[in-house]
Amino acid sequence: MKKIFAFTTLLMLAGLRLLAAHQVSSPDGRIVVDVFTDDQGNPKYTIAFNGSKLLAPSSLGLELDGINFFSGLKLVAASGIESVRDQYNMISGKRTINHYLAKKRTFTFQERSGRKIAVIFQVSNDGVAFRYQFAGNGEVKTVKAEYTSFALPTARAFIQPLAVAKSGWEQANPSYEEHYYQDVPAGTPSELGAGFIYPALFHVAGNWVLISEAAVGRDWCATHLDCENGNPEYKVKFPDAREVIFDKQLLPVQKMNGVSPWRIIAVGSLKTIVESTLGTDLADPRAIKNASFVKPGKASWSWINSKDDYIIYEEQKKYIDFAADMHWQYCLIDVNWDRNIGYDKIKELADYAKGKNVGLILWYNSAGDWNTVKYTPRNKLLTKELRQKEFALLQSMGIKGIKVDFFGGDGKSVMQYYDDILQDAARYDLMVNFHGATLPRGIARTYPNLVTAEAVKGMEYATFDQKDADKLPNHAAMLPFTRNVFDPMDFTPMNLYKFTSTNTVRKTTAAFELATTIVFWSGIQHMAESPEGMSHVPGFAKQFLRTLPDTWNETRFITGYPGKDVVIARRSGNKWFVAGVNGEQTAKELKLDLAFLGKRKAVWINEDSSDLLKQTEITLPASGALPISLAANGGFVLVIE
Repeated sequence: MKKIFAFTTLLMLAGLRLLAAHQVSSPDGRIVVDVFTDDQGNPKYTIAFNGSKLLAPSSLGLELDGINFFSGLKLVAASGIESVRDQYNMISGKRTINHYLAKKRTFTFQERSGRKIAVIFQVSNDGVAFRYQFAGNGEVKTVKAEYTSFALPTARAFIQPLAVAKSGWEQANPSYEEHYYQDVPAGTPSELGAGFIYPALFHVAGNWVLISEAAVGRDWCATHLDCENGNPEYKVKFPDAREVIFDKQLLPVQKMNGVSPWRIIAVGSLKTIVESTLGTDLADPRAIKNASFVKPGKASWSWINSKDDYIIYEEQKKYIDFAADMHWQYCLIDVNWDRNIGYDKIKELADYAKGKNVGLILWYNSAGDWNTVKYTPRNKLLTKELRQKEFALLQSMGIKGIKVDFFGGDGKSVMQYYDDILQDAARYDLMVNFHGATLPRGIARTYPNLVTAEAVKGMEYATFDQKDADKLPNHAAMLPFTRNVFDPMDFTPMNLYKFTSTNTVRKTTAAFELATTIVFWSGIQHMAESPEGMSHVPGFAKQFLRTLPDTWNETRFITGYPGKDVVIARRSGNKWFVAGVNGEQTAKELKLDLAFLGKRKAVWINEDSSDLLKQTEITLPASGALPISLAANGGFVLVIE
């Protein structure tokens, strides 16, 4: 009997050793990844957090030209565990100095003919990242499909559907501009039929999971997620065949001695998710030698209020004066400026603006034969020769940046176009804002001249349709947990008074709008207020906006729930700004934990009785527990010296 017991114990210990041989954990040990193959030789992985299974067995694998790296494989090697450390600075973002610490392990699989592929896992305290590493002599293969999946059988999903390619106005989709499905069962299909975009947020086993990708580069396509109706396993999918430009290349072209993009899974509490920087931690390092021309700031912008007909000389001069009065660094001049104003008069405006310490940003149509949008300038950026000619002219005129619109795709050829524009713009000291565009996927670390990107259903939609204006509070309370976690977001926030030249009515309070300048982050914030609207705003609020920081040294999540409300604290130097918005139509009472600030005096800004703004001086309690009232669709700002 003792011999049987001893033998059984040895078998159990051997099994545990085998299991451990195929595991990698986070530095704090709370996240554990298991890697294995199933009975059919399909490579799989699971993720546990604090002992609870977050991801059920999920698939790994790729299909390349003539190579099956997704079934019939053997797990033939697991490397030793290494520590990965990285520190990098972001010119703009939610944190200036970023630290990354992870445990790394590489698992090698072999297919039947003997060819091998490795999967590199890096597990940090805030999540899991993995990428495929190819073994070979550098031959080039087309990647036909990816089999990576994320199985979340007990999860609730907070996800944005992907628009169908070539749908929408001027067939400009996909542009990542839809409302989120909120708190739906994992496996709920998209009504649009094209899957879901990143980042995708899930609530599972009392914890949270945020899925995205990074380091896509110019040789891969961007991807998205999809699921079968009722099946909570989300699969990585390549773009629609129509999402191509130029040479029509859609699929990744992979050298067989290189690596794929990273698949990212942030794991933990909502605080962990909102404060995570995994999207840039895993992005490629800076590719620009000199980024001194990149200057974060704020911009005035006429189009959101007065639309196409007022992209004229006098209106833009008025908005330059507006920016100067508000101590904002930029003025964005939007569509058709080349026809309505002209290059010579733009040069006059640039000189005028320079005299007021304001720089100009000019709009461009990405154009090409794939693009039916009639706005101009168009076809100015299609080749390197054309870009260099245009960018050299802009640099000579003193222009500080460009806004490039209407890309409509995630294929390899589109990703290469983004890359080419950023590289060439950097050579001429131009900052870039992509609109009608894909999610940045951490590329602002690689090219810091990408100061912002749209890829969001922004404020402009609230000026188009009352239904979107009605949904804006809830939508805005979703974005700090999803779209704006890893990447700058050009939501174009803050309309304090009311929309002009539109029939829609804003449903948020002025304090809500003021708070979005802190709750949202972007390298350049394009403000949705007009000079006329600002004339109704109290002087203290104007002064607040004149001195509001352009960059943040630190970010802390205080409280909130996706779509319901959110409170975030950001630090610039020794000054803290705490801001919150209520995404619901019901007033609520919150208790904020601000113990990290200590007992200090603060300035409190919220709504007054006429839905404008009032300012009060308060003292934070020594306990740090600050009770606050949030108006329906309301907000607040707290400034602590």
